[in-house]
Amino acid sequence: MIISALIIWFYMTAWYFAALLKKRNDIADVAWGLGFILVAFSSFILSPSFKLLISLSLISIWGIRLAAHIYKRNKNKKEDKRYEQFKSSPYLKVFVTQGFFMWLICWPVINSTGILQWFNLLGILIWLFGFYFESRADRELRAFISNKDNKGKVMQSGLWSLSRHPNYFGEVTMWWGIWLLNMNGNWWTVIGPLTITFLILKVSGVPMLEKRYEGNQDFEEYKKRVSVFIPWWPKKSKE
Repeated sequence: MIISALIIWFYMTAWYFAALLKKRNDIADVAWGLGFILVAFSSFILSPSFKLLISLSLISIWGIRLAAHIYKRNKNKKEDKRYEQFKSSPYLKVFVTQGFFMWLICWPVINSTGILQWFNLLGILIWLFGFYFESRADRELRAFISNKDNKGKVMQSGLWSLSRHPNYFGEVTMWWGIWLLNMNGNWWTVIGPLTITFLILKVSGVPMLEKRYEGNQDFEEYKKRVSVFIPWWPKKSKE
């Protein structure tokens, strides 16, 4: 646990200095996915197991895809407005804070025990389902935004017709899968998926994006019809 915490601290500190050079703190979003790969890799090196090898493979697929997606999304654009509030002390408020949450979320991997059992395989299936949701939702949104005719409009088709945040739902689902994959009596590592669920639903995910669209008439109508998080059939619009 301590070794993993130190690895994360050194890693996020390095990204802080990179942020100083780039003069933008939102590169922490790129560091986020790659950091989990580092933690999974170090955990596997320190205590090799088949479950950790699977975890490293799954987390690497997720982390590389997410980092590439965010890098392409932010390239040649101004810094994400969410980071404006952290200009005073970005090291503590952004990099150390994200590193701490990364450590908590990684508890199932850091504390992985036991051999692979049948219920661990369910974790793989849950992860695959979540990865499909997140990656497809990101592709749909990217295609929607790239169409100039959609400027100012709200994405409401595909998976976005079932959930207002299908990409976040997919990410949370993946981490519940990682927990189940590595859970053999160490049930207390549930702090990992609980942390990412709390962050996305109550802190930096859903609340920030919902606030950004407050007052937008199309979005207000969208909110009335579509589930905020868990995918569900949309309500019929009132005539």
